[in-house]
Amino acid sequence: MTNSELDPRDVVIVDAVRSPVGKRNGELASMHSINLLGDVQKALFDRTGMDPAEVGQVLGGCVGQVGMQTMNVARNAWLAAGLPLEVGASTVDNQCGSSQQASTLAYSMIKAGVVDSAVACGVEVMSRVPMGSTIPKDPDVGAPVNKRYWEHYEWTSQFEGAERIADQWGITRRDADEFGKRSQDLGAAAWAEDRFATQIQPIEAPVLDEEGKETGETRTVTRDGGLRETTLEGLAQLKPVARENGVHTAGTSSQISDGAGAVLMMTAAKADELGLTPLARIVDACNVGSDPVLMLTGPIFATRKLLADNGLDIRDLGVVEINEAFASVVLAWEKELKPDMDVVNPNGGAIALGHPLGATGSILITKAVHEMVRADKEWGLVTMCCGGGLGTGTLLQRV
Repeated sequence: MTNSELDPRDVVIVDAVRSPVGKRNGELASMHSINLLGDVQKALFDRTGMDPAEVGQVLGGCVGQVGMQTMNVARNAWLAAGLPLEVGASTVDNQCGSSQQASTLAYSMIKAGVVDSAVACGVEVMSRVPMGSTIPKDPDVGAPVNKRYWEHYEWTSQFEGAERIADQWGITRRDADEFGKRSQDLGAAAWAEDRFATQIQPIEAPVLDEEGKETGETRTVTRDGGLRETTLEGLAQLKPVARENGVHTAGTSSQISDGAGAVLMMTAAKADELGLTPLARIVDACNVGSDPVLMLTGPIFATRKLLADNGLDIRDLGVVEINEAFASVVLAWEKELKPDMDVVNPNGGAIALGHPLGATGSILITKAVHEMVRADKEWGLVTMCCGGGLGTGTLLQRV
């Protein structure tokens, strides 16, 4: 598709940017969430030259909405970055798919004519806001589910769900280990070939002293921190993380990480008015339900829906970014959809690069759009599994 073939009402992405993804207690652990997110929000306008006052709405994703990530982190980040106070913002919790759902809501608002431009974004600093922080032991504020829920569904963890997926689809420990090594190999190759150059926003992270206080100095973070030398022999020595004889280890599960991403989208007419060149068109998006006991099979159904609704075949896709929450999630999806795996997570996924929960959706969209341009691919898909049994999806077409 070319710019001349766009309908003025089409929703296009004119830029997408992400921070490097920091490993747990690593490169970005000293960051405040609103600073990290604000840096990537602001980068959109530094890169495009667009007046941020033109933005109609900001939609952000975040899972751990407590402490520095509470009280509407998307809005606080925007204000802390010195961006126009007149622009409204909301923060979404769709579990791991939070910022991808934020992009779906932003797309929907533009498509419906509520606004003509929007920023979809997300952040998670898991080093400082660990998983489970939103359910404190003191005070007792209640559990997320109760007996009424249990009357309908067994309550399982994502770790157990991943193991049950492995059981159901016949995925072995060796299969998972090979996939984990694939992710690390592709991530290392992508950095060696500088494939992320067009999408990374360097971050100035505070340097802390021995007491954890800021020294006033900063260091520039420019690379993803989760990459590590990986061999099948080394992976085979790791202990399972869910069951005693389970399939998944730390080497075949997504890494706890810190990061942020942001996507600038608008109507094709607005892009033309502002003199901005679209990178891709958002063709369709979805958020579907799946079995909350298996929990992580949502990408299967999200992918099927987007392909069927738009008359496409899995082999039409030139780039797929599917979140590597656990190796079995992607391997079960592969068995069901039978894609060309050469186009799936071609630059490594969350096993190698990390999964900063609420930021990952916007990071994956950023990765997909820039890879579509770099590799000259027409169709792209981003999909994620989410806690509670959900699957998010975004179908992209290069412009």
